[in-house]
Amino acid sequence: MNATRFNKLSLAIGLSIATTSALASPQAFMSSRSFAMGGTGIAVAAPSAAPSTNPAMMASQQHGWSDDFGLMLPSVNVRAADEEETVDQVDDIQDVIDEFQNLDRSSNPQEARNLAKDLRERLNNFDKDTVRVDAGLGLAFAIPTGSISVGFMTNANLRATVRGEFDEDDNAYLERLENATTAELLVADLDRDLKSRGRILASAVVEAGISVAKTIELNNGKSFQLGVTPKYVELRTFQYTETVSSFEDDEFDGDDYQTEKSGFNLDIGAAYAFGEQNEWNAGVVVKNLIPMELDSAQSRPALEEKYTLELNPMVTAGIAHKGAYHVVTAELDLTKKEAFGYEDDTQWLAVGAEFDAWRYAQLRAGVRHNLASNSDNDGIEESTQFTAGFGLNVLGARLDIGALYSSADVGAAIEFGAAF
Repeated sequence: MNATRFNKLSLAIGLSIATTSALASPQAFMSSRSFAMGGTGIAVAAPSAAPSTNPAMMASQQHGWSDDFGLMLPSVNVRAADEEETVDQVDDIQDVIDEFQNLDRSSNPQEARNLAKDLRERLNNFDKDTVRVDAGLGLAFAIPTGSISVGFMTNANLRATVRGEFDEDDNAYLERLENATTAELLVADLDRDLKSRGRILASAVVEAGISVAKTIELNNGKSFQLGVTPKYVELRTFQYTETVSSFEDDEFDGDDYQTEKSGFNLDIGAAYAFGEQNEWNAGVVVKNLIPMELDSAQSRPALEEKYTLELNPMVTAGIAHKGAYHVVTAELDLTKKEAFGYEDDTQWLAVGAEFDAWRYAQLRAGVRHNLASNSDNDGIEESTQFTAGFGLNVLGARLDIGALYSSADVGAAIEFGAAF
C-alpha cells in the first residue's frame, strides 16, 4: 500500500464538512481507578486523584494506609469509537485506488471500468462514517494533613473526530469512468481528479493547578470538607479542510489551522461524611467556574465554518458507602455537556464499586448511562458504557488498570503511583 496515498485517504477523503457550530471541550480527565468505576470519583476520590476530581476529597477521611501522601505518575487513558469500521474501509478504498492507478488500462479497459464502479460504491458507503478518539494524560500529588491539605495536578485531554463525505462531483466522475473509452481511461488520475473534501476537528484542554482543602468542624460533632483548585487552562482547536488533490501531509499541523487561548479558572468542591461510623460520604464539585470559549481557525472560508470551543461550568454530585473492604458509589452530572459535533450531548448517571483484598489488591466495576443520549445525533451515539479494572498495591507503590466497553466505544487506562 502506498503510504502517502493512505494518509491522504484516511485524513482527507475520510473527513467531512461539519454541520455544527459549537464544539464541547473533551471529556474531563479521570484517574484509572475512576475509569474502571464508571467514571465516578466525586465522593470517593483518593488523595492523588482529588485535585483533578474533587479537591475537597484531599481532606476527607481515607484508609489509614493511604492518607499521608498520594502520587499519580502518570495516568493515561484512551477511548476510540469507530462504529462503521471506518479505518478498515479506508484501507479497502486505498487498495482499489492503487489497483486502478497501477493498472495497464490500455490492455485492460474493462477491468478499469469495474474498479471505478467498485470505488464509487465503496465511497458512497463510506459517506458520513465517523471515527472519534479521546485521550487523557495526568500527573498529580497530594499531601493530606489534619489542618490544610495541599496538592498539585496537571492534565491534558484531547478529543478528535474524523468523518467522511463523498462529493457528488466524484460520484458523477466515477460513473463516467464506468462507461469510458480506453482513451478517457488512460488520462484518468484519481489522485488529481477526485474532489471529495475532508475535515479533522479536534479540541484539547490542558490544565495545571494547585489544590487546597480544609476540614471544617460543625457544632453537632460532624465535619465537612471544602476544597478549591485555582488553575491555569489552555484551550486549543484544530481544523483542517482540504480537497484530495491539494491535501499535503506536511501542512497538516500548520499554524494556519490552529487556534489557542489561555487563562485562569477555578474548581470548587465539598464533601460531607455521615452515618454512625461516617460510612456514608456525599460530594459535589463545580468545575470550570469561569466560562471560556475559543473560535477555531478558518483557513478556507469557502469550505469551512467557524466553530467555537466552549468550556462551561459543570456541576456533579455523588454519594458513596464505604467499608473496610468495599466502596459503592453513584453520581450524576447536574449539567449537560454539549456535543463535539458528531455525537451525543452527555449527562452521565454512573454507578461504581470497588472490592478490596486486604489493601494489596482491588477489583473494580462500573456502569454509566448518558441521560442526554439522542438517536438523532447524526453521528456516534454515547448511551451506556460498562467498565472494569483492578489495582495492585505493594509497599505503597500502585498500579491501576481499567477497561471500557460500549456499543460504540472501547477504551483502556493505566496508572502508576504511590500511596501511604
